[in-house]
Amino acid sequence: MNNSIGLKKRLALETFRKIHRNKVKLHELRVLFWECTLRCNVACRHCGSDCRVSAAHPDMPMEDFLKVIDETTPFVDTHKLLITFTGGEALVRTDIEACGLELYKREYPWGIVSNGLLFAERLNGLISSGLRAATISLDGFEEEHNWLRRHPESFIHAERSVKELTKTTGVKWDVVTCANQKNFKSLPLFKKYLLDLGVRQWRIFTVFPVGRAANIPELQLSNAQFVQLMDFIRDCRREGFHVSYGCEGFLGSYEAEVRDHFYECNAGISVASVLADGSISGCPSIRANYYQGNIYKDHFIDVWNDGFKPYRDREWMYRGECAGCKMFRYCEGNGMHLHDDNGDLLVCHYKRIKEGTKQQ
Repeated sequence: MNNSIGLKKRLALETFRKIHRNKVKLHELRVLFWECTLRCNVACRHCGSDCRVSAAHPDMPMEDFLKVIDETTPFVDTHKLLITFTGGEALVRTDIEACGLELYKREYPWGIVSNGLLFAERLNGLISSGLRAATISLDGFEEEHNWLRRHPESFIHAERSVKELTKTTGVKWDVVTCANQKNFKSLPLFKKYLLDLGVRQWRIFTVFPVGRAANIPELQLSNAQFVQLMDFIRDCRREGFHVSYGCEGFLGSYEAEVRDHFYECNAGISVASVLADGSISGCPSIRANYYQGNIYKDHFIDVWNDGFKPYRDREWMYRGECAGCKMFRYCEGNGMHLHDDNGDLLVCHYKRIKEGTKQQ
């Protein structure tokens, strides 16, 4: 298998690079995550990429987050900024519908990322409060899913949540799956199951070895399997099923073939987060070393406009295994969340593909 990048794709990458640089310059906020709680009703094996804040930390009061929204509103196009509830599991809070309704009144579209355990029973209320987007985690068939989520009824509730979403209109939704050793061989059958279920948008991601995931070998795919996964996603797309690989990682010759676009990390460029303790970050997965401020001492919009310099100029990542790499101009050191406390890169997807291709 040839992993080289052809001339046509290189030219397209150069064009996309210029578009991305302009996006960095403008840094128009398009997605704001609210990590509204660290509490959760499952105990996923792959959770905890940065475990510095205890789940005992109290939930942020809704009023504190809405204050951030009201301070931000004069500086953004509310119709183009998606607010996304995440956690923990956002729906362990009983006021998500109330907060969603307040966002709706302010003309913000909003969505939620959920493990599905409480989602189906609350869906009508969420829709009545203005829900516009949803992501449900479904990590394979029942045994595989429940193994990952460590909850005996997780699959049943997640499946029901997906079935209820198929009946909705006006909600953009997808299913997200963590590819791992437990479900890897069954992904083709799982694809058919999802299609029969009515799923039209499927997102697959892999786990990087940090937090709990670092000590569970079953969560990691081999490099050869990673290449097989890219082939699987590409084939699904060619068949007309809208499957995509997660946003992390430059993928070499697979660029624009397993996603709708070329790779870019939009953390701090068009994506920001307000975390449970008030920290301001790029996305919820990024380590505490890269937090840019805190809503309890800074104005969010000031931090967004004047901060995030390590996110917007990533030349500092040109070190270690990235130094001298000809692909750095396109990947800029991979995703921010893939760098450890010292700034060193934890995973290079391009390198994985090169090594995995040699093994086939």
